[in-house]
Parts: sequence; C-alpha cells; structure tokens
Amino acid sequence: MIELSGVGRAYEVGGEVLHALRDVDETIDSGDYVALMGPSGSGKSTLLNVMGCLDQPTSGTYRLDGREVGSLTEDELSEVRRHKIGFVFQSFHLIPRLSAVENVALPMMLAGVSVAERRKRALEALETVGLAKRADHRPNEISGGEAQRVAIARATIMRPAILLADEPTGNLDSASGATVVALLEELNAQGLTLVVVTHDPNMAARAKRVLLMRDGRIVNRIAGSELSETLHRSKVLEATP
Repeated sequence: MIELSGVGRAYEVGGEVLHALRDVDETIDSGDYVALMGPSGSGKSTLLNVMGCLDQPTSGTYRLDGREVGSLTEDELSEVRRHKIGFVFQSFHLIPRLSAVENVALPMMLAGVSVAERRKRALEALETVGLAKRADHRPNEISGGEAQRVAIARATIMRPAILLADEPTGNLDSASGATVVALLEELNAQGLTLVVVTHDPNMAARAKRVLLMRDGRIVNRIAGSELSETLHRSKVLEATP
C-alpha cells in the first residue's frame, strides 16, 4: 500500500538546507499497525505528512497503491486525501462554532454529499465512538477525550483505507488516552491501516511494528512486543562508561 524508496525532504531556512528526512525506505502493507518513535526533530511528523500527501519528498519516490504520488495533480492529491487517508492530530482541530455532528459531517460537505445523508452518517459515526448524546455539543462543551473521539469520527467518515495519527493521546489524561487507543485499535482490527506518531513507549509497544527514527532516518525496526527490551538495552548501553 505505502512504498517509500530513498525518500528525502529538505527545507531551506535562513540560507541553510535542513534535511528533515534522509533516504527513507519503508513498506507499509494494508491493515498494518505501525508506530513512529524518536526524539523531537527526528522526522516523525514530516514522514507522516509525506505519507498523507500533505507534503512532497524532495528526493526519492513515494508510491501509494502502486501510484507514484509525485506524478499526481493537485486535484488528484485532494481526491486521495479526501477518500483514502484520514488524519488525527494532537490538537483535535475541531471547528469551535460547529457542533460535534457538524464537525464530523464536514468532509462529506466538501465531497458534495447531501445534507440528509451527511447528518445520518455523522450521527452513525458518533454512535460508533460512543458520543451520540454529544452530537449537538460544541467543542468547548465536551472533554478533551471526547473531542479526540469526535476527531476520529470525522477522520474516518469517508471510510479511508489509511488513518494517520500524530500524537493522538498527547493532550489527554491516561484514562481518556486509553479510550482513544482502544478505539484506534478497534478500527485497525477492522482492516484500517494505522500509522501513529507517539513519544509514549507504552502506546508504541501496542503496535505490530515500531520504526525508531533519528536525524531524519529510520535507524531501527522492531516488533512492538520487543520495544520495552530494546529501549531498556539502549539506556543500559548509554549509561555504560
């Protein structure tokens, strides 16, 4: 599904070239559950943005379902983002003046779905995430965990094949975070491809695979079940004189 070959992303800042990604090679299959981990500035969010067609590589190739993303027109990229990929962010990005059901329905409005069908499907999506009773509440009238569940309902309303989540539990307390993780994993169990950026080793350890990043590169690939031991081993080696 996702094929990255020699992908790099460079930016020019103040006359200097900064390399956010360097020679990234990776394949993510349909239905996979992958976590991206690494220190701040390691390239995690940049890689997620490239996968989501929000940003373009400056070198290498990115194929999505066999299609070279760099060859797509802006209209074709918009179509891919609208129908194939869902996005969940740390800060929710809900529109304050819209109710929960209106926020969830927004992608369908942009896709030209009828008003009646939009509300019907949006209410069904809120029921799926356990928030049917909050449908007419605005973002400032619900908790952070509820807001993130609304964001997940909105991200999946167009039935995408891929869900990209950037620190989805970063602004949540542990109980709300656990609810969100359980919801994401339920979607993955139903066949949705899930890629999550996280600093939380407990969350990353739940993934099928973990990609450890540093300085724009993938420096290690391990099973989620092996993450704790790998991180412990790294700390012991760093502490060894």
